[in-house]
Amino acid sequence: MEFADYLPIWGKLTPQQQERIAQAIDYRQVTKGTFIHDSSADCLGLIMVRSGQLRTYILSDEGREITIERLIDHDVCLLSASCVMPDMQFNIMIEAEKDSALWSIPACLFKELMGQSLAAANFANSLMAGHFSHLMWLMEQIMWKSIDKRLAAFLVEECALEETTCLKITHERIANHLGTAREVVTRMLRYFQSDGLVKLTRGTIQVVDLPALERLQRQEKGPAA
Repeated sequence: MEFADYLPIWGKLTPQQQERIAQAIDYRQVTKGTFIHDSSADCLGLIMVRSGQLRTYILSDEGREITIERLIDHDVCLLSASCVMPDMQFNIMIEAEKDSALWSIPACLFKELMGQSLAAANFANSLMAGHFSHLMWLMEQIMWKSIDKRLAAFLVEECALEETTCLKITHERIANHLGTAREVVTRMLRYFQSDGLVKLTRGTIQVVDLPALERLQRQEKGPAA
């Protein structure tokens, strides 16, 4: 059972609990751009990413997006099981950023496991603590970091994820990740280009000076916002 390697607590569950998961787990392959989950709809359950890349984000009433986390191989997400966390007051959206394969354990089953297994309960608490910590970090970035440093950090992360300095991404898409307006991203990218950090072409951002962007994201000397 390959999925067992993606669930850290597998070896701490009883044979009966393992069998229940094996019978109920759902395997899905989704193409890039597929909308996977909206926490205002049915509760999906615990997601384990086999391969690919998913994006979790919040959508405001005005339609503005901001990325919370990006999930890659072996990542586990509990934000897709909002019914397990009835006090969660914001709507989490999940989409596939790349062609992806994933497993999901039904929320009702995982909630039952949390009541039966201390390992499952501790694992859920650990996942939520991680999600909360990331949200707090995101709030800190939004409140205290200028947009040039946030954009630099995004470009550095994107280069690492894509394993290239030639990024095929639109300004609108970056704005959705950062929770800002496309015009703000475009203006800042033009500043970056004038400083020799990037080269802009239609639909593509060529990172020219990655070390400079890395210094900028650490709030070292960089272009003014």
